[in-house]
Amino acid sequence: MNRGDLYRVRKPSAREPKRHRVFLVVSRQVLIDSRFATVVCAPIFSSHAGLSTQVAVGTEHGLKHDSSVHCDELVSLTKSMLSDFVGSLPPSKMGEIDDALAIALELDG
Repeated sequence: MNRGDLYRVRKPSAREPKRHRVFLVVSRQVLIDSRFATVVCAPIFSSHAGLSTQVAVGTEHGLKHDSSVHCDELVSLTKSMLSDFVGSLPPSKMGEIDDALAIALELDG
């Protein structure tokens, strides 16, 4: 498992209306490689409102249709839930994700 990987998760929460949702792993690699049981992920939705915290992704990344990563809706998921690998984002797209995360978390510089 690596930062930037996409995984399809079946019923990630009781409040989730869909049977599954794709998530992007955004935790730092040292945490992913540790014995810690969870990682921070951003959900992917088919809707895109044009917010600066949403990053467009699509079929070129392994998804079934054009979607967006919602960096202002971060969740912690257990690593064991992340077993259905979909694809990975390239470094250039992860740069966009980093920018969106900085905006979502109001981080300076």
